[in-house]
Formats: sequence, structure tokens, C-alpha cells
Amino acid sequence: MQGLISDIILGNIQNKSVNGGVGLEALDDGATIPLGEYEIVISTDSHTIDPLFFPGGDIGRISMAGTVNDVAMMGARPLAIANAMVISEGFNMEDLERIVQSMDEVCQETGVAIVTGDTKVMESDKLDNMIISTTGIGIAPKNAITPDSGLKVGDKIILTGSVGDHGMALMSYREGFGFDTDLKSDVAPVWGMVEAALDIGGVHAMKDPTRGGIANALNEMAEKSGVGMFLDEDKIPVKREVIAASDMLGIDPYEVANEGKVVMGVAPEKADEILEAIRKNKYGKDAQIIGEVTQDKHVILETSMGGKRILEAPIADPVPRVC
Repeated sequence: MQGLISDIILGNIQNKSVNGGVGLEALDDGATIPLGEYEIVISTDSHTIDPLFFPGGDIGRISMAGTVNDVAMMGARPLAIANAMVISEGFNMEDLERIVQSMDEVCQETGVAIVTGDTKVMESDKLDNMIISTTGIGIAPKNAITPDSGLKVGDKIILTGSVGDHGMALMSYREGFGFDTDLKSDVAPVWGMVEAALDIGGVHAMKDPTRGGIANALNEMAEKSGVGMFLDEDKIPVKREVIAASDMLGIDPYEVANEGKVVMGVAPEKADEILEAIRKNKYGKDAQIIGEVTQDKHVILETSMGGKRILEAPIADPVPRVC
């Protein structure tokens, strides 16, 4: 995928940014357009999740939350969403209504409006159920953007909750492996936690650990920032159900997608205050400071056994079609 993006897409597009803002070449969660005293943030995503309905959510909830979250990762207040749906001919109308209602619930929770959109129908033999494409728009004060490349040596790394919930809930449900679990997807809008952190100040970089989990997100942030990290495995929250399912399937929970979490690098003197504020949010009760930024160029994990290992980015996503 990375080669496709860099060689085919980036290699054939000339104009990648506007007015000196963050553009396509940054490969961040969104782009920015400086406009007077503000920066307009734009992020776009397409959603092909299988199945459409899963424990804890559905394609409607994940499409809205995912887009709102990408805008929030740039340090911007989400304002509006443009929504496009391509629906398979003969799609169940009751299911479609449930999906649209889920979309509206996320927007109501975050104060975001769906302001425009497009709907098309394709032959059933050419499309698997439906695809939702969304573009989110947000706003931030000028020079207040939080790019994923903004880590500084000494920053504390905050993780806002347990990892692997979404990917493992989806896979265990989708594949029907036969083990009982109450595990649900964590899909949720994270703007409330982000806003609380931004109000305190000292947030230097953020990323939502979706595809590839925290292993991918942390490595990407470190590489783009030219730094490393030292992490304490005992501080990384993982639910027992996720550990059990991961062990059974041979999957590293650190490489599994999350849809309602944030990893952020924050100034050390602000870390405890930010952590306390995040924990007051219903989605951030299990938040932890899991490590700090170092000068080393690797992401090092101190294991529960007292050893150390390099936490590498996954070569491929172990759980496909998770969003």
C-alpha cells in the first residue's frame, strides 16, 4: 500500500498543498488550508467494513466517528461532513435506515452537521453491500495544528484507553471462531478527549491508531518526527478478552485496529494534568501514560518480563476490512 501511495499517487500529482498548509505529501490524518487567523482542516476517508453491523457499531457509526477523529487528530474542532454512499441494488431499507441513524447519533454527540452528500446505486453483482465515503471539515487557530510529526524529545506518550478492541471484536464476530466473548468495538468519536487536552495545552502530536494499531501509529509518529520512544508494556491497557482472542488467533494486539483511541505526545510538565482531564471523559477512563519520546530512532518496548524489544510497524494489516 505504501508503495502504491508514494509511487503511483504522489508521483503523479503536482499540486499537493494550498497556501503553505499541510498537504498530501505529509500523509497525515488530514490537510490544512491557512485562511486568515485560522486553518481549515480537511480529511477524507472511505469505508468498506465487513460485516456492516458488528458488536459495538456499524458502518454508519464508524464512517462518521472515523472522519471526525481524523479531523480532531490535526487539532481542529470538527464542524461538518460531506457524505457519499454507493449502495448495492436491493439493499435492505431497514438496514440503511439503521446505518443513517447511527451516522446522525455520532454527529449529534460531536456537534457536527452532515451538510452535503451524494447517493448512488450499483448492480448487486458489482458491489458488496455498500461503500461510504466521507469528507470532514474542521477549524483550528492559526499555527495550532498538531501534526503527527510534532513529537519532541522528552514528551510523554499518552494512550487514551485499551488497545485491540475493534479489530479483535470484529474478527471474532466475522469469522465465527466459536469462542464466547463480550468484547465490543471501541468505535467512538474522540473529540471530547482531544478538546480537553488542547484546552490545557502542550499537545505536540496526535494520531488515532486505526489500521496497524498502536504499533503502526507510534512508529509512524516517531519516524516522521525523527525521534524514538521508550514504552512500558505494563502501562499499555489490553483487555483480557483481547489477550485471549489474540493468543488463540496468533495476532499481536498492538497491531490490531482501534476506532476510538488516541496516542498523543505531550509536554512532560502537562502530562499528568492532561491525563486527568482525559480520564474524566467516558471514552478515556483507562487512559495511561505509556512512555516517553527519546533521541533513539527506534520504538523500544520494555516487556512485562523486564526485557526489551523493538516494537516494529506491522508489514501488513492482520485484520482486513476493519473500517
